Amino acid sequence: MAETCARVVVTGLGPVSSIGIGPAAFAAGLREGASGISPITSFDASGFPSKQAGEVPDFRPERWLRRIDQDAWGRSGQFAAVAARVAVDHGGLDLGDVDPERAHVVIGTTSGESRVLESLTVQFGIDGPDTMDPGLLAKLPASRLAHAVSEELALAGESITLATACSASNYALGYAYDLLTTGAADVVLAGGADSVCQWAHAGFYRLGALTEDACAPFDRHRSGILTAEGGAVLLLETYEHAAARGAAMLAEVLGYGANCDANHPVAPDQRSVAECMRIAHRNADVKPSDVDYICAHGTGTPTNDAAEAAAIFEVFGHRPPPTSSIKSMIGHSMGAASGFGAIACTLAITEGFLPPTVNWSTPDLAFADLDPVPNLARRARVRVVQNNGFAFGGNNAIVLLGAVR
Repeated sequence: MAETCARVVVTGLGPVSSIGIGPAAFAAGLREGASGISPITSFDASGFPSKQAGEVPDFRPERWLRRIDQDAWGRSGQFAAVAARVAVDHGGLDLGDVDPERAHVVIGTTSGESRVLESLTVQFGIDGPDTMDPGLLAKLPASRLAHAVSEELALAGESITLATACSASNYALGYAYDLLTTGAADVVLAGGADSVCQWAHAGFYRLGALTEDACAPFDRHRSGILTAEGGAVLLLETYEHAAARGAAMLAEVLGYGANCDANHPVAPDQRSVAECMRIAHRNADVKPSDVDYICAHGTGTPTNDAAEAAAIFEVFGHRPPPTSSIKSMIGHSMGAASGFGAIACTLAITEGFLPPTVNWSTPDLAFADLDPVPNLARRARVRVVQNNGFAFGGNNAIVLLGAVR
């Protein structure tokens, strides 16, 4: 982890989600407690008990893309490129005024081009490897998610895809933070992207982690996740770069923490999660009492929520800050999940509200003192926020954001 030198600010938001595309639509959805969950159209889900997901409806990348040919890229790459374009437009960044070699891209993912992989698998399984479509093979590498952004925006800096699963966006934000604080970059587009696909849906079903009904994080009767998709990218700049161009500074990245306990393939470790929070607090130079809101990983599985809540109590004591899960609204978008969380945190700071946990009805007595911001958004003055992201294998990453000082 780098020593902090330059300050890092958020100047643009690019959500492409099941509850809206663009920061205004996404913020409105969070305020309303909107549900982005709908019957699955990406594949035939009739054989699954759970037939719902958080798909991005009517996604038409040609509305936003200006340079790349959408037909040359998979759906996840399209999500990443559109999310980055939306973030740049939101931030009012004139790319002609940016040194392209000092503008980098870091994108997190779980499954990469999952739909492309599924199509190739069908071709391989039915007719053998010689029938595999070369055009699909060219779209397959997960590294292309970041490249889609770099090509769409004509950037020549580092172009990196991080495949650290459900915490990948926070890893991307952390790497971006290091690039900017160490003087290696002026601008970084960072976040994540993933697509709804059959094999991930089937995998979570086999794990017993998929709910048949609504996702209800921190509820006593929570029963699992709903898979989801989208792209979530933030435009990050050094404070000096943003100030020089007169950009509106939405929030400041205060720091981050990351660790990996490798304790269990899928079960989170409370002690490791708590230690990741402490690492993030030290790196950001904040105390637990400084944190006004936690955007939880909050998957809605019995195990995750119990471990996350216990870790929060371990670090914050018995009166932690309000803690909600936006996955109750948009589903679990895997590698994009903590990117959406970081966008929600930024909106909480700039617009003064706490996103709710919807579908919540019954307190779990094991963490009765946790305030999940049940069902309704809440007005609040928010200065410091903690964005949690956890993944298989004990891959934990947490980002701290704050109001610009």
